[in-house]
Amino acid sequence: MIKLKNLFLQGDDHPVGNFVKTLNIIIAAIILILFFYITFVRLTYDFHWDSVWKYRSKFVQGFMVTLGISLVSLFMSLVIGTILAAGQRTKVISLHMLSRMVVEIIRGTPFLVQILVFFYVVADAFGFENRFLVGAFILSLFSGAYISEMIRAGIESVGSSQLESARSLGLTKLQIYLHVVVPQVIKRVLPSLAGQFASLIKDSSLLSIIAVREFTMNAQEVNAFTYSTLESYFPLAIGYLLLTFPISLFSRYLEKRYHYES
Repeated sequence: MIKLKNLFLQGDDHPVGNFVKTLNIIIAAIILILFFYITFVRLTYDFHWDSVWKYRSKFVQGFMVTLGISLVSLFMSLVIGTILAAGQRTKVISLHMLSRMVVEIIRGTPFLVQILVFFYVVADAFGFENRFLVGAFILSLFSGAYISEMIRAGIESVGSSQLESARSLGLTKLQIYLHVVVPQVIKRVLPSLAGQFASLIKDSSLLSIIAVREFTMNAQEVNAFTYSTLESYFPLAIGYLLLTFPISLFSRYLEKRYHYES
């Protein structure tokens, strides 16, 4: 028989079963629903969902564009971040300094300015006109700089004693990275990496300034057509939640899979 205190307390000594976990999720959901219900009941605002519903296709189109940019950028940012992290750890001084300078410049300047400079200066100089690809690359480079620092910090967090033990066992440098360093780095950077991926998806909204017709830009256009601000931006919030929430769930799954004592 489940004790009453175990219905609402979760700890290492009291594993929570599926029933208890579901019960607590329902309680938390009810609290949130009641909060928003009371808030909107007290709000003196007439919603006009019918005017926004006419433009539902724009929300769908914008959502699909944001989804496409996000998927491309998630992969590219991970690749760029790994390259920059490797560049910062290389013994070749020129590559080390170049990687370090790129990371510091990107992290030290506003993303909005980077979009304008890369699209209207760099992309224009080299003849790249595809706004989708250029926008995805800019987003990937911006996020990749932060990911590189996460990966670098994760690698450097592995104790030197573990590396020495691996060498004493006769492991090559590649084997040490694959079997000793990488598993620990994955475990340690997953939470921050998931947060960065979620930020990447939300940062894609700034690509509207170079006329990438993503989710936010289409919501702004619907707002301009209908003058229904809240009705235009509520679907936007729900859409971004649908994009970021699976990342959080997948990250938690990987954390449990790679959980071990170190």
